[in-house]
Amino acid sequence: MSDNPLLIGKEPPPFDIIKPQHIVPAIKQLLEDLKTAQTRLESSVTPTWEGLVEPLTEIEERLTWTWGVIGHLMGVKNNSELRSAYETVQPDLIKFSNQINQSKTIYKAFKGIQESEGFNCLEPAQKRIVNAAIRDAELSGVALEGEQQERFNAIELELAELSTKFSNNLLDATKSFKLKLTSQDEVEGLPESCLALAAQIAREEGGKEAGGKQATAKDGPWLITLDSPSFFPFLKYAKRRDLREKLYRARITRASRGKWDNNPIIDRLLALRKEQAKILGFSSYAEVSLAKKMASDVAAVEQLLEELRSPAYEASQKELAELKEFAQLDDLKPWDIPFWSERQREEKFALNAEELRPYFPLPQVLDGLFGLIQRLFGVTISRANGQTSVWHEDVGYFQVKDETGEAIAYFFLDPYSRPAEKRGGAWMDDCICRRKIKENGTIKNRLPVAYMVCNQTPPIDGKPSLMAFEDVQTLFHEFGHGLQHMLTKIDYPQAAGINNIEWDAVELPSQFMENWCYDRATLFGMAKHYETGETLPEHYYQKLLATRHYQSGLSTLRQLHFGLLDIELHHRYQPRGKETPKEVRDRIAKTTMVIPPLPEDAFLCSFGHIFSGGYAAGYYSYHWAEVLSADAFSAFEEVGLENEEAIIKTGRRFRNTVLALGGSLSPMEVFKSFRDREPKTEPLLRHKGLIQV
Repeated sequence: MSDNPLLIGKEPPPFDIIKPQHIVPAIKQLLEDLKTAQTRLESSVTPTWEGLVEPLTEIEERLTWTWGVIGHLMGVKNNSELRSAYETVQPDLIKFSNQINQSKTIYKAFKGIQESEGFNCLEPAQKRIVNAAIRDAELSGVALEGEQQERFNAIELELAELSTKFSNNLLDATKSFKLKLTSQDEVEGLPESCLALAAQIAREEGGKEAGGKQATAKDGPWLITLDSPSFFPFLKYAKRRDLREKLYRARITRASRGKWDNNPIIDRLLALRKEQAKILGFSSYAEVSLAKKMASDVAAVEQLLEELRSPAYEASQKELAELKEFAQLDDLKPWDIPFWSERQREEKFALNAEELRPYFPLPQVLDGLFGLIQRLFGVTISRANGQTSVWHEDVGYFQVKDETGEAIAYFFLDPYSRPAEKRGGAWMDDCICRRKIKENGTIKNRLPVAYMVCNQTPPIDGKPSLMAFEDVQTLFHEFGHGLQHMLTKIDYPQAAGINNIEWDAVELPSQFMENWCYDRATLFGMAKHYETGETLPEHYYQKLLATRHYQSGLSTLRQLHFGLLDIELHHRYQPRGKETPKEVRDRIAKTTMVIPPLPEDAFLCSFGHIFSGGYAAGYYSYHWAEVLSADAFSAFEEVGLENEEAIIKTGRRFRNTVLALGGSLSPMEVFKSFRDREPKTEPLLRHKGLIQV
C-alpha cells in the first residue's frame, strides 16, 4: 500500500497531509496501475455487466478519486506549486482517458451488451449507463483511425491545457487589481459591511498608514478588489462616480491584455472545438454538445431563448427608461446602473439591501436551510467536524441522516471568499459517489460525499458572515445540486446523483431550491438578527416579495445574452472569418442588451463557464432547466405553501423522483414521474413577472 495520500482511493481525502509534491508521483503510479488493469480487462472482457461494466468501474473510480481531489484543490487552494504539478501530469491524464474512451475492445463489448438478449433484463439505470457509454465513446473518437485519431487526441490535449490556462489567467488578473482608498470622500456611501471588508483586505495586504497604524473600517485605508464580495457592493453604494467607473473598467477588461491575455486562448479554443466537431462528422461544436443534452438541436434551444428574449427585452427597455428618469441621467453608463438601481429600489420599496444583512448570519441561515430540508425531504443535517480533515480552517464538514437516524451522506462546505487562492463563483462537485461495495465479504452502501463551495463575505471584526440576500439564494442553489448528489437512491456511480443527467436538466434542483428563499415559513425560520435574535420584521418580508420582480427584465436579458452568445460562438461563428469573437458578442448584444457594451469590454475573457467550465454550447441550460424548476416548484404552490401536510407529501415525492433517480432515467421521464405531465413555460414567465396572472 502506497503512503502517498493521493492513492488512497476511498473515503474523504486526507487534506491535512496532501501536498503539491504528492501529485506527480501519485499520477505516475496510478497510471501504471490503471494501464495494467485496462490491458487485463481487454484481454478477458465479456459483453456482460459483470464482465465489462464492473471491472471498468473500478478503473474509472480510482482515476476520478485522485484526479478529483487534485482538481478540487486547484479551485480552492490554488498556488504556483500546485499549478506546476497539475500542468505536469495533465497531458498524461488526457492521454490515458483517450486510451480508455477509444478502446475498440471496450466499445465492442458495450455494443455486445446492447445487442444481447440480456439487455432487456437490465435495470433502467444499467441500460442508460450502457447506452451513454456507447454514445460517449463515439463522441470521444472511438471510430477514428490513423491520422484523424491522432489529430483528435492532440486537440483534446490542447483543449485541456488551454482551459486550465484560461482559468489561471482569470484568477491572476482578478487578484492583481486593487483600488486603494484613503479619504472619507472616496468611500462616501459605502455601508459598514463594505468598509469592514475593505479594511480587512488592506490589513491582509499589510496596508498601513504612516506610523504603522492598522487599517480600520472607520479610518481606512481601504482596498477594493475585483472579487465579487468587494466589487459589487462598491458599485451599488459608492457615491464617487469616477471610482465606480475605474473599478468597472478594470473588471470588464480582466484577462484581456498583457501576460494574462485570454483573447488568443479564446480564438484557439473555438477553432479547435470546431475542428474536433468536423472530425467527428458534425457541422459545429454546438451539435456535438447537444448530442448529450435534452434539447434536440440548436433550433430548439434558440426557440426557447427567443420565447424568453422578446418579453424580457421589452421589459428591459421600460426598466431602463424608468431608471434614467429616476437618476435624471440621459447618458446612463454601465457603472451607474447598479448604483442608481439600488437607489431606485430603496425609494420604490423603502428597502436597502444592506439593512437585511444582520438578519442573515451564516449559522442562522444554515439552520433555516437544514430545517427546510428536513421539512421537505425528511432528512436531518448536523455538523461532523473532526470526522475528517479539511483544506482550510473555515471549511465545515456535515452529516446527513434519514428518518431512521442512519447516516446516508456527508458534505464539505467552504463558504467564504479567499481571492488569493480560490476561484470566484459558487459550485458543487462530487467528492465520493454512492455505490454498492463489498467489504470484508459483505455488501454495503458507500455513502456519497459532496463539495459545496461559495464565495461570500467572511466573518469580519468579530461578527459572523452576514449574508446579502443574493448570497442566501446562492447557498440554496448549490444545496440543490448537493441534495441530488446526496439523496440519490441509485447504486451505480455512472448514474447516481448528478452523473449521467443531461446538462440542460442538471440545474433543476438547484434553481428549484432558490424559490424557497421567498417562502414565508422558510424565510422566518432563518432570518434572525445576529445580535438580538429578533426575527425579520414582517415589513421587510413584504418588501422582499415586492422587489422580487424588480428589474426582472434586465436580469433575464443578461442571462439570455450569455446563452445566445455561447450558442452563436459554437454554432455559426467561423474562426478566422469575417467576425472576431468580440464582434460576434457586439452583434448579439444589439438584441440582448439595452445598453451596448463599451468598446473595450472584454467580457469573453472572463466567461469561464464556456471557456474553462463545462458549459460550452450549454449555457442555455440555465434557462432550459429553469422551465423545469419553476414548474416543479409550482407543484408546491398548487397544493398551497401553507398546507403543511400537502407540502410534506409533495416534498417526499420530489425527493423520491427528482433527487433520488439521478441519471437512471431520462430527465423527461424523471420530471413526468414527479409532475405526471410534461413541463410548461408559463410558471417560469409568471415567477419572473414577465406575464400577468
